[in-house]
Amino acid sequence: MAAGEIAADGHAHVLADGNKIPMLGLGVWQVPNGPACVNAVRWALELGYRHIDTAQAYENEESVGQALRASGVPRDEVFVTTKFLPGGKDPVATAEASLRRLGLDHVDLYLVHWPGGGPTWAWPGMERARELGYARSIGISNFSASELEKVVATATSPPVVNQIEFSPFKYRRALLQACQRHNIALEAYSPLGTGRNISRRSVKRIAECVGRSPAQVLLRWCVQHGLPAIPKSVHRERIAENAQIFDFVLPADVMAELDELDRTGGADRAVERKWWRG
Repeated sequence: MAAGEIAADGHAHVLADGNKIPMLGLGVWQVPNGPACVNAVRWALELGYRHIDTAQAYENEESVGQALRASGVPRDEVFVTTKFLPGGKDPVATAEASLRRLGLDHVDLYLVHWPGGGPTWAWPGMERARELGYARSIGISNFSASELEKVVATATSPPVVNQIEFSPFKYRRALLQACQRHNIALEAYSPLGTGRNISRRSVKRIAECVGRSPAQVLLRWCVQHGLPAIPKSVHRERIAENAQIFDFVLPADVMAELDELDRTGGADRAVERKWWRG
């Protein structure tokens, strides 16, 4: 399979470096270290998820690692992402610390969490982390089109993922197109709008028409655009519901209607305001 292609069963996206990222994952942003995080990850793995997304900034890598070990799922069957916390430190040293907390010898994807301090300074360290085997793939998160271009221009090994907030209401077409030009997979975080989007009348109406839940509609929209998505939940029933998105297809007119819900003007920026310093 070539980079950018979706697996025949629709469950994985081939990255530019040849590695495969599952189309659906569990995100654990804002889930505290401890039982809530352990349970969420454990339930997800029991329900068939094979993609878990954490970060150094989330301070819950220990719980993710605990759940991975307790699950009994072979390590090579689970795609694990963590993210480098920009703060002037070396991405290699912080990757080593993440691996200790996770109890792993490598992660599948290591991302620069945001372009704090500028978009390019951390990238040589990210490349070194990959060379050392700490990460199979490396990428970026919350990078605008212009920031992405700067990384690509200086990189020896370009990023293969840009993880950003993306949904029908944040349909950043220009940024998606910039990623596609460089064969960088756009990965959608907060595809449910941290819960806000599932209560919107437009989404509820569409969900009723297609006989699915609002969350399933929003996640299916991502998948049909070829975008891996990482919804977050700590409720087993919602984690299960979010996984039921591979047995139906949204009609073209519904996809078009969802596309028109964008409130960013098709932006090339990753965030509406930079919430980081530097």
